[in-house]
Amino acid sequence: MASQAIDPSTTSRRGCFARLYRRRLEESGRKGTAGPAQGKGPSPQSAATSWVTRNLALWSRTLEPVRPLDRPRARATAWDASWPIARELTSVRQARRLVTAQLGDWNLEGLTDTAELLVSELVTNALRHTRGPLRLNLQVRDSRLRCEVEDTAPAGPVRSVVDTDAEGGRGTELLDLLTEAWGSTRTATGKTTWCEILTQTPSPTGSPASD
Repeated sequence: MASQAIDPSTTSRRGCFARLYRRRLEESGRKGTAGPAQGKGPSPQSAATSWVTRNLALWSRTLEPVRPLDRPRARATAWDASWPIARELTSVRQARRLVTAQLGDWNLEGLTDTAELLVSELVTNALRHTRGPLRLNLQVRDSRLRCEVEDTAPAGPVRSVVDTDAEGGRGTELLDLLTEAWGSTRTATGKTTWCEILTQTPSPTGSPASD
């Protein structure tokens, strides 16, 4: 019977992994016996275990910064605050209350109205255009207040052109008008949409800007 040539493109992925795995075992066995007589060297089973252990450790280090967005309230420092935001109709109002209370603790009540408006826009946009958990972060850095909303959608906000009579769709115009800077940053879990406003006063005593 005439033999048939095997097309590499039809080789299964499982077969590729199997050959790679056997090759690693063979290389590990040769390394264990190539040197001076020092015993029999590592067995194929121990070599395989070592290879798996190294790769598990690598993945563990890689995924270590990825934390659930719905984890409880967190305070990295005295000038960082973070809360999970539920996907509910009352979430925007809850976000405003959190901002008001936190700025009161930081003696930044003068920023409350602006920060509430900006956070309302960020949370509303995330609720409308993303799925999955959300997280609100506030930070004071270098005489600036930074407001962030994390979500699991990688696509950033899109600037749209709206009619003068339209009742909505002016979120990006609001950010342009009220912030020093704003943008969107890709993360391991999706993206962070952020904006920064000046504190308008010297940084609070003990904040990073006054150290």
